[in-house]
Amino acid sequence: MEACLEDILSGARGLLATLHQPFSRRQSVALVFGCTLLGAAAQLLMKTGASTMAGAGLSSFLLNLPLMAGYSLYGLSTLLLVLALRDGELSILYPVIALTYVWVTLLSLFFLRETMNVFKVIGISTIVAGVTVLGRGAKR
Repeated sequence: MEACLEDILSGARGLLATLHQPFSRRQSVALVFGCTLLGAAAQLLMKTGASTMAGAGLSSFLLNLPLMAGYSLYGLSTLLLVLALRDGELSILYPVIALTYVWVTLLSLFFLRETMNVFKVIGISTIVAGVTVLGRGAKR
């Protein structure tokens, strides 16, 4: 019985290994970039949901559609990020996640009517420059 179970597990591992097609560097970067957009949208939804909460009870959380949508998007973003990091170069992919700050700031300007100041512009410029420099420094 134990040997049979081990054979089944070994076969399943082999099947999963053959089904796994590693992402190219470009695909991994694109997936992480998409995760930054999903993460930013999730944070905007969580902020919107938190701002409209009626109470502090569990039902207030569970029945708050923007909040739950934000959590769901954040979870999806995390799952996709795991897939991207599995095959990619961590030192290149992880700094791309910093772009989430850029998207959150821009989305906040348009949807939450927040204001921009010189410090935010400098911060966003620094993040974009840093991600660009790190991307250029990647081994080809």
